[in-house]
Amino acid sequence: MGHHTFDASRAAKLEDAAARYQYVSREELLWALDPSGDETVADLGSGTGFYTDLVASHVKHVYVVDVQDSMHEFYREKGVPENTALVTADIADLPFDQNHLNAAVSTMTYHEFATDQALSELARVLAPGSRLVIADWSADGTGEDGPPLDERFDVDSVTTALRDAGFNIGFRALRPETFLVVGVADE
Repeated sequence: MGHHTFDASRAAKLEDAAARYQYVSREELLWALDPSGDETVADLGSGTGFYTDLVASHVKHVYVVDVQDSMHEFYREKGVPENTALVTADIADLPFDQNHLNAAVSTMTYHEFATDQALSELARVLAPGSRLVIADWSADGTGEDGPPLDERFDVDSVTTALRDAGFNIGFRALRPETFLVVGVADE
């Protein structure tokens, strides 16, 4: 299940605001993240930086984490906010110190990195009480948009995996094609 990366040659498709906000709106993402303005956040599987731009305008610093250099190249051409740093890394091997991050967000990318090792790594780098916001395609959807159904996860398996990795579940919602889960790192 899961674990493929988005085809970088189709990166421009990720800039379609109407399509992106249909599944995760600006307001919903900011509500789930609940930034105060002082946070250091990682955007996991950031792609073209579509949601990074929104997050960056509400926090102190954002690490733009993607495994594909070509996605960072697209973002550089588009224009990267000053308070961001591009990081090429696998989520299972992040170059951050323990408790370094105040939050992390994954918008439609959880299915690309969902492993016990990646979740353990996120638990390591997120400070106690930090939020991990995951919005992704649901295995309960139709599969008309997003990745094939066999590459998706259902909200119950995601919440179980987060609990097993040391996160408390602060919120979860299942929608027609997607889910939203907010995990809170154990204190």
